[in-house]
Amino acid sequence: MDDLYHEIILDHYKSPRNRGPELEGSQVHVHHSNPLCGDELDLRLRVHDDGVDGLAFDGEGCSISMASASAMSEAVLERDLADAEDLAEAFRLMMHGEGLKREEDLEDGIAFQGVAQYPVRVKCALLGWMALRDAIESYRSGDAQVQVTHEDAPPA
Repeated sequence: MDDLYHEIILDHYKSPRNRGPELEGSQVHVHHSNPLCGDELDLRLRVHDDGVDGLAFDGEGCSISMASASAMSEAVLERDLADAEDLAEAFRLMMHGEGLKREEDLEDGIAFQGVAQYPVRVKCALLGWMALRDAIESYRSGDAQVQVTHEDAPPA
């Protein structure tokens, strides 16, 4: 199973889905960075009828952060905002070892379950998912652009 998950992560890293610097008609742009490891990610979100109509991410970072963002982008497209937000929370809980929920809905995101064993890499895997969460919050609050820097140290 570990080999399969490793292949899924490599596939998303080498052939990222929904990666691009722009998204036509996007209403929100968030930028997340993790200065501890240098990962930077921009996420653009387009909402229609309270659902994720389009999503594009771009950035520079390790294979885990970029592959996780790719897997997230596939898992949340066409979901309503509340459902996408709940899925991001399910991924966060999985990464913190707090249970596995919505396994099938996470789609390829489930492949990152093993990353939870490496606390230094958890923030990498969460970067895109937390950017999505902030993009949804920003959309709801009417903010068009948000920048977040994760400066707290990873858990020991």
